Amino acid sequence: MPAPQRARALLTYAITALVVATGCTGGPFDPEGAETTSPASARPPDEVLAVKVDNVLPARPQTGLAQADVVYAERVEAGLSRLMALYATRLPEAVGPVRSARETDLRLLRQFNEPVLAYSGSQSRLRPLIESAPLRAESPGNRPEAWYRDDARPAPHNLYLRPRRLVDGPAGREALTAAGFREGPAPAGGEPEERRTVRFPSARFAFTWSAERGGWLVETDGRPTTDGGVQLAPPTVIVQYVTVRTSGFQDRGGNNTPFSETVGTGTADLLRDGKAWKARWQRATEADGTRFTTEAGAPVNTGDGQVWVVLAER
Repeated sequence: MPAPQRARALLTYAITALVVATGCTGGPFDPEGAETTSPASARPPDEVLAVKVDNVLPARPQTGLAQADVVYAERVEAGLSRLMALYATRLPEAVGPVRSARETDLRLLRQFNEPVLAYSGSQSRLRPLIESAPLRAESPGNRPEAWYRDDARPAPHNLYLRPRRLVDGPAGREALTAAGFREGPAPAGGEPEERRTVRFPSARFAFTWSAERGGWLVETDGRPTTDGGVQLAPPTVIVQYVTVRTSGFQDRGGNNTPFSETVGTGTADLLRDGKAWKARWQRATEADGTRFTTEAGAPVNTGDGQVWVVLAER
């Protein structure tokens, strides 16, 4: 082979090898509302995975909630609710249905260092804030192999994530401890409580103590919240009272997106072991974890297992 042809052949081979090595062999997956970007680079092993989970009636029952270490319930447009599930000690095979991100998520997640945020997309005006936030944002356009649609459900309530295709493994409990979630004995005292209901304008959460399960049976809008046919029963529920204000964003229907302020100070209610405690929360800056204490100033520990945090309006 003449030298010029040999050189061209070697160059073609090198480019092909590079494409295969980097995985750039398929086109992007761009569902409605999802941005299309290039695949993420190397993945640090200590990232907490946060997944935005749909919580309206057509999205239930959800998948993968039972394995979450922390589940946040937050208010969204029209007074409805949405969940954010955090995974630090174990990863389920699938999580979903996955929906879009909100401004509240960016400030809330800063306390988990630089987590991975898995979401279905966002409105265009919010994307610059997501891209500049200290987290790794992952939507279906980034890594299409990590996502799939369930044809048995109607869109947009049918998008699911395969977490193990986004992160190499669980971050570890230390990531939760740094953010303020410390397992340990319950505080002294406490008032017996069998049931607590938290209301949003158009949504309702109820938690009923089950001594048999050792946790609080979760209901959403009057129906059991289940995963795999089993009702969720987290040992600890924290009702965190926050300021909820209007933001500069709206959904497609023109409804304003509420913003829940999780930096500052406020009151909270701790539910565990069939009791309730009045508590306080404090978070000085976005980079700080949330410190929960009793009214007397003693640190508040969580039970052994899942924690639900409901961001209720103060």
